[in-house]
Amino acid sequence: MATYKELKQQLAVLKDQAALAMAAESAEVLAEIKAKVDEFDFTAADIFGRQPEQRKRGAPAGRTVPAKYQDPRTGATWTGRGRAPRWIADVKNRDRFLIKRA
Repeated sequence: MATYKELKQQLAVLKDQAALAMAAESAEVLAEIKAKVDEFDFTAADIFGRQPEQRKRGAPAGRTVPAKYQDPRTGATWTGRGRAPRWIADVKNRDRFLIKRA
């Protein structure tokens, strides 16, 4: 029976041979696929189906966030997201500006 070290060496040799065989065969298969795509004028959508849309950053269009804070003097509001407006930027405890929800 072969030792672990010998089997490990055989495995490494087989992995190398498999990688070489795959590279050689994949080049042939890719050439065949390209020829068929050109012959039948396939598009990527024909082959792979509808591709998912790329993820857009931020909230979906048309969706708004309700205001969380309101300036009692001017009535200006702020959602609590992004950079704070001047009327609340320097305030440590913002509780007095919270909009009361029923």
